[in-house]
Amino acid sequence: MARVVVDVMLKPEILDPQGQAIARKLPQMGFEGVVAVRQGKRFEVELEGEADEAALERVGKIAETLLANPVIENYEVRVL
Repeated sequence: MARVVVDVMLKPEILDPQGQAIARKLPQMGFEGVVAVRQGKRFEVELEGEADEAALERVGKIAETLLANPVIENYEVRVL
């Protein structure tokens, strides 16, 4: 069994209000020096068999179709 991770993030040109809210709150909580925060999603997908090229391509199709909105989000598929 293989475990594959899909990280989904807003594209850099898309406003991230949740990340901005976190960045504003950090100094109030005593965490200094943070310039910016971007919020994202992480999915762990368990597959039968090995995480070969075909399996990673299949998970990429899943990410493009269901896990991410390609209009406003980028995604990265990697083996855990």
